[in-house]
Amino acid sequence: MLKGQVAVVTGGSRGIGAAIAAKFASLGADIAVVYAGNTEAAENVCRGCAEKYSVRALAYKCDVSDFDAVKETVAAIKRDLGTVNILVNNAGITRDGLVAMMSEEAFDEVIATNLKGAFNFIRHCTGIFIRNRGGRIINIASVTGLMGNAGQANYAASKAGIIGLTKSVARELAARGVTCNAIAPGFIDTDMTRELHDSPLAATIPLGRMGRPEEVADAAAFLAEAGYVTGAVLNVDGGIAM
Repeated sequence: MLKGQVAVVTGGSRGIGAAIAAKFASLGADIAVVYAGNTEAAENVCRGCAEKYSVRALAYKCDVSDFDAVKETVAAIKRDLGTVNILVNNAGITRDGLVAMMSEEAFDEVIATNLKGAFNFIRHCTGIFIRNRGGRIINIASVTGLMGNAGQANYAASKAGIIGLTKSVARELAARGVTCNAIAPGFIDTDMTRELHDSPLAATIPLGRMGRPEEVADAAAFLAEAGYVTGAVLNVDGGIAM
């Protein structure tokens, strides 16, 4: 159970992030939903968590790629909810295209949101974790960061970077009682992947179906409670990356 803990979930207004927020709320955690633009969706997630599970749930609009904005957001969360015990770096975007035609902007935007955004939140939450003598960091990577994928050089690079970031942070913070792990989802049925239902890649999943956001949330819940797992990458992919 996570009762009495505060969990920050970036990209928490929909899809995997919303499922993680709901799962953690069901285990008793207070929730800070960090979102980029859809205020209504973020507030709906918070309302659902608060009404169904009787926890505190607040929404914070933030550009995760902005170092100073993240610092201000973390300070606001600490002021409003008291602390941070769990950080889930889930915010991510795609700007797909073949590398021969990919713009510099498309590459930079994905790296800035997916990778630098995770660094920004880790950087600004680490002091809180150290003072608390413990914490859980869960970074949402992707099997694309392990396997690569044509047309996603920027996304794959950002997610491979997440894995390296995870392992380095795990080594740095282990002595402080802070664990840092990654989840590498495969094809998960969200708004971002709806068009992949009939793709040849989806047909190669050994378990024969796309995953559900709730299945990623279950893995996140395990890592939020696991005290002797750090630096790990947990695939939730139906076997596609084995």
